[in-house]
Amino acid sequence: MNLPDLSTQMLYGRLGWAIVLATLVCALWRRSAPMSRVALASVMALSLAAMALPGELSPAWWLGLAFQYPSGLLVGCCLLRLAERWNGFRRSQVMPQALAGVLVVSGALLYLDAVGFLARGFYYAGFGLAAAPLLGIAAAVVCVLAILRGHARGPAASLLGALALFALLRLPTGNLWDALIDPLLWAWAVAALLAAALRRTGRRASDRRQEAEPDPVPMPALQPLATEHFSSLKE
Repeated sequence: MNLPDLSTQMLYGRLGWAIVLATLVCALWRRSAPMSRVALASVMALSLAAMALPGELSPAWWLGLAFQYPSGLLVGCCLLRLAERWNGFRRSQVMPQALAGVLVVSGALLYLDAVGFLARGFYYAGFGLAAAPLLGIAAAVVCVLAILRGHARGPAASLLGALALFALLRLPTGNLWDALIDPLLWAWAVAALLAAALRRTGRRASDRRQEAEPDPVPMPALQPLATEHFSSLKE
């Protein structure tokens, strides 16, 4: 089992949590006041400075106790979202429904396996010498094909970057699953699916209301009749 160096893990953790923190701050930014590039750069610089603080003064210390390290895919998705903000995109394409569905199902299976409901050793297979590399290669091939065909290029590039980070440096923990999913990314995927379901429900309700509304009854043409009646009286 080839694990990453501890100093490399710590450096990755601070940089990764800084990117995640900056993305969260941007997500909470008031919609009535669009974020400028100067404000975005300032948020990123402050996030990096906060994470660079020593010991318990750094938010990375406490985030590490709660979540260990952010997955490479989460960091990649956050970088993609920051790039969208930098370019002024309002509608995000970072978490498509297909990727969100895969993450939700995979996270649920890993959780059920970790608490003992399945007990199939799915998480520990991420340290394997055969299954993990084969899964990583298969996922990388899918990402390359998606990028070449122009399907969800941003998320595919984020996933490919997470796989490359794992293959080259074994980050964040030496386990393939930790490079592809974590609790925050799983929550993001769940929220994306719920938001998509609410939008579909709202559209269907709006379509039903439009179908239920009766067509307006045309008013009779009173003006010509009144004019004709007045003319007959004059005669």
